[in-house]
Amino acid sequence: MFSDRRLLHIYAIIFIDIVVGSAIGPILPAFVKSMERPQVWLALGTALFLGMQLFSAPLLGKLSDGYGRRPIFIVSSVGTFIANTFLLPVRLGALLANRFSDGLTNGMYATVRSAITDISPKEDLFRNLGIEGAILSLGFVIGPGVSGLLLTAFDVVEGDQARVVVIMGVLLSSVNVLLSWTLRETHPNPPGVTIAALKTELVQALNVANLWGRLRAKDKQHGGLKTLVLMQLALTFSIGYYNYFVTFVSFGALHFDAKGISYFFMYFGALSVVISYVFYTYLADRINQQRAIVWLAALGVPVLAGYGLIGTSTVWLYVLVTIDCLTLSLIQGLIEGLMAQRTTDVDRGEIFGINQALQGLASIVTTLIFGLLSLIDLRLPFAWFALCLAVVAYLAWQRDEIADFSAGLQPDQQTD
Repeated sequence: MFSDRRLLHIYAIIFIDIVVGSAIGPILPAFVKSMERPQVWLALGTALFLGMQLFSAPLLGKLSDGYGRRPIFIVSSVGTFIANTFLLPVRLGALLANRFSDGLTNGMYATVRSAITDISPKEDLFRNLGIEGAILSLGFVIGPGVSGLLLTAFDVVEGDQARVVVIMGVLLSSVNVLLSWTLRETHPNPPGVTIAALKTELVQALNVANLWGRLRAKDKQHGGLKTLVLMQLALTFSIGYYNYFVTFVSFGALHFDAKGISYFFMYFGALSVVISYVFYTYLADRINQQRAIVWLAALGVPVLAGYGLIGTSTVWLYVLVTIDCLTLSLIQGLIEGLMAQRTTDVDRGEIFGINQALQGLASIVTTLIFGLLSLIDLRLPFAWFALCLAVVAYLAWQRDEIADFSAGLQPDQQTD
């Protein structure tokens, strides 16, 4: 199935990494339950984790271009292992330390996409990046499922649940250190990078206006890149609901406990991987990806709005998440595939790093927004998520219209 077995190695690394990161989701309320307004503390922890990527992602991307992808995999896996050990005392301070430390090295995903693009034939690029996106979606929802199975199988009492899940996360993180160490390089003979260049990269990464300027410069070299990044940012705003779900189902009308959250994500994960695999293996390369984004985003808008209206109905929650897997959950891989086509071996890591840094900023913004909205009403953030997804649909539609006319065709003359 894969022309290069390193793809399987990379997929294994990112699967374990995302499972470890998401497995702690169901037990996060335990770290803040004694605090006033616990949903705000959860939102702040998420913002801290994602915000660290604002400067770490471009820096790691630049390092991966200069020294190779493998060293970044190793550094990131070791960082995740250390960060998870911080969680062993179940306290708010431990959670914030983990969010800071893990966010610092979580910029690895710019390197992941660069490594996959390095070794993917052009005809397989959408499929391989789509599988990466499917693995991220799968891991994000399978992680809580693994926690649920662990807590159920050993009948762990509520007071010990957080500690048991954290120990599991530490053990899995150590496996990823070994996998990263044994990965064969995908970017041979890297040119290196000077200390001065790294300092410049760090300063530039902390300057949002500079990041945007660099993106515009890259857009002149690779037409359409800026619009794709804007679509990615709007999508990042909307998929903030992934991070909000635990808060919503824990402290909202559903009142799910750790096991209930885990079971829900097990269903979400199993369905997501099947649908994503079929879509990216058999359909993604055969359709107009731009128009697919328009339709998937447009159909996903009422799904996100609907989450806020389910009340105490578990049935409606499962119905909506099923439609979710068929629509908005498929968009990420399509955007990444279109973006990857606009990179070269010289600047791939840099472009993905800039993109991830901007996503980090978008994640901070959306986390703060849904945290503030949740203070008014726990259902209100889903209106924000739906609005942002509508922006994704609009940007994709607008770009498709421009592309049609630039080809000298009316929109209804363009075929897939």
